[in-house]
Order: sequence, then structure tokens, then C-alpha cells
Amino acid sequence: MTAKLEVFAMILGCFSLFGTVLATALPMWKVSAFIGSNLIVMEEYWEGLWMNCYNHEEFRMQCKEYDSVLILPTELQAARALMCISVALIVVALLITGCGTRRCNCCDDDIKSKNITLAIGGCLYLLARLTVLIPVSWVGHTVIQKFYNPTMMDSQKRELGKALFLGWGTSGVLLITGIIVLFCYNRRRSEEKEHDYIQPERHENEASVYLKRTPSSFYKQQVYV
Repeated sequence: MTAKLEVFAMILGCFSLFGTVLATALPMWKVSAFIGSNLIVMEEYWEGLWMNCYNHEEFRMQCKEYDSVLILPTELQAARALMCISVALIVVALLITGCGTRRCNCCDDDIKSKNITLAIGGCLYLLARLTVLIPVSWVGHTVIQKFYNPTMMDSQKRELGKALFLGWGTSGVLLITGIIVLFCYNRRRSEEKEHDYIQPERHENEASVYLKRTPSSFYKQQVYV
């Protein structure tokens, strides 16, 4: 059962990596809000971490990379760094968790090292979940706060983009993956303790049997005579 959970956790980790990379690359973090009667709904404006895009139904979508990172708002600058860190953490977590699974031959003779490796992988998944959740929630909070700000113009207001919802979903998958990996570590840790407890009893029983079968000195004297 534990081996199947480890494989399932690896599959979820791959899905979370794909979701994190896709959320980082998509330009739909902030989208234009269609409010008011004077706005043309045929046009869309997207803002992402790396570029902004202008989409029109009758023309091609045009995207342009940002000329400088300093022109971005604070939340997008932080989101850039944190999302890149989360991608690196998930990659490292996948490699470490793969080395700690039962099906991997790495550290096969050292069970304790294998269990520690699995625990480190689970902690990295939970840490990656935070590095995804924080920037997505920060950008979402900023969008909602500006949307209900009466002093801003309607053309400057934005709505939540698809990349934010993808990030929230990916953070949930990372949370489930980290919990499964740490659960497998807990199960294997308990099995390791039971194994360490049974081994001394076996050695004691073998020693007692050996002592019982040892011939006495009186028997040796009779054989000599």
C-alpha cells in the first residue's frame, strides 16, 4: 500500500510541476474588466509575469515583453521570483522523493537514509506550495482591492485571470502531495521501529537455543572415560 501511495505522490508531483510552469508562463494573471456601458467587450487586455497581451476578436493577439522588471508592480515582481523558486523546489522534490521510494535502488541498504530522503521531499513539496500560494493570493488580493476602489477609473480596473485559478489549484495539489509523502514516511518509520524491535529478540532466542544445546562438562568427562 505504501509503495502505491509513493507512486501516486510522484504522479501528483509531475502534475503540480506542469501546473506551476503553466501558471508562471501564462500572461492571464490580470485581465481587463468589462464594466460600464462605454467599454468595448471585443477587446481584452492581459497582464502576466513576463509580458502583456492585447487580444481583439478581429485581429491577432499581440504580446509584448516588459522592457524592464522595475516597471512592474510590486506584487508581480515578487510573483516572478517566487514562482521561479517554486518550479525549482518542485523539481528538487521530485528527484529527492524518487530516490526515497521503495522502487528506487538508491540507498537500498540504508533504510534510515531512504526514509530521511523521503521526509525531505515531502517538506519541499509543502514549501513549494507556499511559494505558489503566496504570489497568487497576493496578486488576487491586489486585483480585488483595486476593483472595489471607487477612486480608480473603470478602464484601469482588472479581474482575476485564469493563471491565478490555476495557481490556487496547483497549490492544493502540492499540499496533497506533501501530505501523502509525509504519511508514507510515517508508515515506513513505524515499520523501521518494529523491525529494530524484533531483531534483538531474534538474537536473544538464537543465543538461548545455542546455550541449551551446549554439552555440559560432566558429559565431556563421561565421553573421555
